[in-house]
Amino acid sequence: MSITVVSLMVFGPSTALALDDARLNQQLMRLDPDTRLEQTCDTEVMDRINREQKAFSVDKVIAYTFKAPTAEDNVIKAPGAVFRSRGEWYHLAYECKTGPRHLDAQSLVYTIGQKVSKSQWASHYLYD
Repeated sequence: MSITVVSLMVFGPSTALALDDARLNQQLMRLDPDTRLEQTCDTEVMDRINREQKAFSVDKVIAYTFKAPTAEDNVIKAPGAVFRSRGEWYHLAYECKTGPRHLDAQSLVYTIGQKVSKSQWASHYLYD
């Protein structure tokens, strides 16, 4: 089985329509800064994969499934992330930088890995 790998870097303001929503930004501002950083970047990577990789229809991203992400200042590195597309889970790694309020993704690099075997779902709290 081959691995699907995609690496992209984008600079500039986020183009994710969801992040432009004032209500979503208000909800994000209620979170602590580290959680806000993670949620903003999870949303951005989901949006980017859906726009750039037509083979996927991502409806969920989890940054910490196989390895805890690290965050420093405005950057989160999530080497053990996953995403769900059409009822299947896939390995994902990403690095995302936001502005100081953690509401806008300014750069994003992501790599899509192999599908996660269903035999691993329960032990990593993944679901249909």
